[in-house]
Amino acid sequence: MTMQAAVNPSAGPSAFLFPGDEQFWFETVRMFGADEYGGGSFGEVMAVSTRITAGDYDSWYEAWNAMADRIAAEGDRQLAGNHRISARDSYLRACNYYRSSEFFLHANPRDPRVSRAYERSVACYRAAGALHDPEIKPVEIPYEGTTLPGYFHRAGEGVRPLLIMHSGFDGSAEELHWSGARAAVERGYHVLCFDGPGQYGPLHRHGLVFRHDWENVVTPVVDFALTLPGIDSSRIALRGESLGGYLAPRAAAFEHRIAAVIANDGLYDYGAHHVSRMPDAGREALLTELRAGPVPQVNRAMAAAMEASPVVRWAISHGMWCFGAATPSEYIGKTLDYTLAGGVAGQIRCPTLVCEAEDDLFFKGQPQQLYDHLTCPKTLMTFTNAEGAGAHCEVGAGRLANARMFDWLDETLGI
Repeated sequence: MTMQAAVNPSAGPSAFLFPGDEQFWFETVRMFGADEYGGGSFGEVMAVSTRITAGDYDSWYEAWNAMADRIAAEGDRQLAGNHRISARDSYLRACNYYRSSEFFLHANPRDPRVSRAYERSVACYRAAGALHDPEIKPVEIPYEGTTLPGYFHRAGEGVRPLLIMHSGFDGSAEELHWSGARAAVERGYHVLCFDGPGQYGPLHRHGLVFRHDWENVVTPVVDFALTLPGIDSSRIALRGESLGGYLAPRAAAFEHRIAAVIANDGLYDYGAHHVSRMPDAGREALLTELRAGPVPQVNRAMAAAMEASPVVRWAISHGMWCFGAATPSEYIGKTLDYTLAGGVAGQIRCPTLVCEAEDDLFFKGQPQQLYDHLTCPKTLMTFTNAEGAGAHCEVGAGRLANARMFDWLDETLGI
């Protein structure tokens, strides 16, 4: 069999940096975009990028880790001198730089560089959170005999609406700081960010992998949220990023205490994203095989695709880890359960915002499919290249995207 590489040839000006490597370019734009809420610095991102060789995962790690170590040490000196704001800002950037440094190393999750970068990223974020006013409080959310890590961003005194946020395939609760949490706080929302199974904290700490029935993750999070001070239980919204554009709607289909949901970007069928690259002939028989176990011809095809495409190379390596799969075909088989088909989308009752990026590198066309299958009050919000917001999850255009998403949420919840 043959499979097409998951590459969108029109997905942005990758020739600016890392020509021919869309994955490195996308992750660099992600780092540029973090600048808007303090998670990066344009000059630092440029300086790091000049020291990275396209496609070289070791050089990516070394450059970002070196910058993270330098900025974290600067934060330590600033804090020792009681320069609390300067230290807060340094720790926040160092958190993101450590997170980025280990991003491409997940083909071998036991690599000690992975665990060190994770631990340093979390430590730096907690140091930054303690220097915010009000303090950003780390929380541990009870979940099936263990806990899920997260953060409570308190907007101020009094009863306020709550935004629950989680990321998707590869983000972190710490990264949500600049991906939407602080934008929500600025608008008067309390925010509870968390990592679920398969995501940054639970994956690194306990090896917990993804599950498709995300309502069984969000329901205990809502239970926990209702124990926090100042929560308006009638105005709890849920926002999911990237793969979270499937996970959050899935949860909202069954957890009806959610008053509004934002899918950024919308994702109707994650498995179809992979299946669409399979040949039509014999597809149904192949899907049956994938559900049953490893399929050698798929593994061979994916190995070739990983050689040809930086996007596929990274996505399959990380996907095998976070889905708990031993082979590429086992990973693809597991993704087939991640669908809102079969009437699941129709069970969502609350108003739903589906975001769509014009040049989405990963899930182009999926937001429209989700929107079309919704029967609840719904809005499709498209972000374009002309606005500088056409990349997946509008990375690089956070201020613009958050303004539109939170204007919608304000109006929906009657803020």
